[in-house]
Amino acid sequence: MSVQDYMAALKMGKREYNACVNRGAYPYLPVLENLVSEDDIDSEVSLSVDQIPLRLVVGTCNASRTNAFAGNFMPLLDWGTEFSAKWASLSESQVNEGIRDPIKVYEYMNKFYVLEGNKRVSVLKYFNAVTVNADVIRKVPKKSDNPEVKIYYEFMEFYKCTRLNDIYFSKVGSFPSLMKLVGIEPDKKMDDDAKMDFVSCFLSFKNAFDSRGGDRFDYPVGDAFLRFIHIFGYSSVKKMTPSEMAQNVAKSWAEFELLSEDSAVDLKMDPTVNEPKKNILSYLLPKPGTKKLKVGFIYENTPQNSEWCYAHELGRQYIDDTFGEQIETMSITNVKPDLDDEKAIEMMIDNKADLIFVTSPAMIIASVKMAIAHPEVKILNCSLNTSHKYIRTYYARMYEAKFLTGVLAGALSTQNKIGYVAQYPVYGTVANINAFALGAKFVNPRARIFLKWSSLKNADIEAEFKRDDIRYISDQDMITPKCGSRRFGLYNNEGVGNRQHIAMPVWHWGVFYEKLIQSILGGSWKRDEDTDNVKALNYWWGMSAGVIELICSNKIPVETRRLVELFKKDICSGEFEPFSDELYDQNRHLQNKAGHVMSPEDIITMDWLLDNVVGYIPAADELEDSARAILLSQGIKSGNTD
Repeated sequence: MSVQDYMAALKMGKREYNACVNRGAYPYLPVLENLVSEDDIDSEVSLSVDQIPLRLVVGTCNASRTNAFAGNFMPLLDWGTEFSAKWASLSESQVNEGIRDPIKVYEYMNKFYVLEGNKRVSVLKYFNAVTVNADVIRKVPKKSDNPEVKIYYEFMEFYKCTRLNDIYFSKVGSFPSLMKLVGIEPDKKMDDDAKMDFVSCFLSFKNAFDSRGGDRFDYPVGDAFLRFIHIFGYSSVKKMTPSEMAQNVAKSWAEFELLSEDSAVDLKMDPTVNEPKKNILSYLLPKPGTKKLKVGFIYENTPQNSEWCYAHELGRQYIDDTFGEQIETMSITNVKPDLDDEKAIEMMIDNKADLIFVTSPAMIIASVKMAIAHPEVKILNCSLNTSHKYIRTYYARMYEAKFLTGVLAGALSTQNKIGYVAQYPVYGTVANINAFALGAKFVNPRARIFLKWSSLKNADIEAEFKRDDIRYISDQDMITPKCGSRRFGLYNNEGVGNRQHIAMPVWHWGVFYEKLIQSILGGSWKRDEDTDNVKALNYWWGMSAGVIELICSNKIPVETRRLVELFKKDICSGEFEPFSDELYDQNRHLQNKAGHVMSPEDIITMDWLLDNVVGYIPAADELEDSARAILLSQGIKSGNTD
């Protein structure tokens, strides 16, 4: 029997060898000493004897036995050699009593390379064993900016708590995110029962995922598992039966397809209504007996105490007035992310909403989860650069108005110092800052923009600007009825009680919602669904669509107003894009070359500051606790510092 096993394994080895040769690939086992130099290794750490996944044993430590095995660890030497006899003997031992002696391996970047026991590994792989007993020595790479090394260092923190290496990721930040979602505390050993629940949960997901063809994707299964528990919550996922797991994996499949597309987002830069405008009743969703289109709005706070919610509430009232009896809107206020957001969306659905606008990016996961559960309802989340298939996202190109505001500030300020107040370091915010700085630089090359963050712990921005004698300041863009006298937009703060408001960028959410509803119900949603495109879809409209405006004071000099109007006209017509030609960051690194227009994707994901900005992008732990939810879904990574 052992002879037959060897001949079968030999056949598998030669088949693998020939397949590699035919496609021009290396046909033997990878050799660790050829893959990494000792100069790249920081240290070696003994992990003692452990059960390791056999699928992660991928090569050998030195080249002495390389030619004896194909890349799948199956033998290549003909029967009759000493090698074949020893392999057959091990095969017989595995059948009769199992191979028990631990092999010796080096672990590098969560893959294992055999120091002693190549034939034992070969036999165990032939018999489809899952794990092998191994004495493990870890080779720790030196820290670097290489994403793979960063992921590995995160893995080592996870391993320290769990002693698990079956799960891995392709993106930096995934292991800390997983640990937070699962409740694994850093530097604390995971409880055995909790560990068993986690392993069982992951394997159940992996079985469901692989059975639908998940193994064809070009990313590790851990990426899909993390997305899955982001959507459903770990407490729910670990309670799913195999049948429920399979059903929910099937419902979520488009999310996994997006991961394979590297989270690509299809940006719709302008409204498109491809059918003649007609009575909105003719666009109604196909519900028997429905007389009105029901549209829901969900707010994280109230319009009375939140400028953001107030702006969206004005938008809701605008479409109420615009469509009259043809539409019915409803809203829910004070909905807290990760607490009652799912319940609020469910309530809207129970009230027969056809279309739901979730106005907080911190509720993105609840939006996706509810969209998966209720495919008959169209759900949109107000966020930027978010990759989910089951919902649409929408936002506005505020940076265009910020550029014009910067032009005003640069033209009117008699100093070379201008203040700028930002709230959260999220997608789009850095583009706003840089656009303002660029506008000021257009009319005053010596202008310096002093950046402050209102969400920093213990921030006293007013005192800091006063200390630095900064008089022209760009503050937040919205006001509420209760705070009408608050600092907003661009203003001149010459002295106490002498504040002069100059200009204010405005979000015209009413126009946005009107055109978005017409576009969607005019057929755009269905047309996009019917395509083979698996990208997520984000509506990102600007001044050309009328969804962003700049309101200016009549006290601005005529010449300056004409200059701003000229820039606005060129931006709306597409003749001018602020982010074009040479752009340098604070470290004088070239971020955009001459004659090149920056792509929308690069504008959205900016994580650097222009060379005339004085300030930095803060890390999450520098900000108030209230910023955490929005940073989790929309936060950019800290870029360069001044």
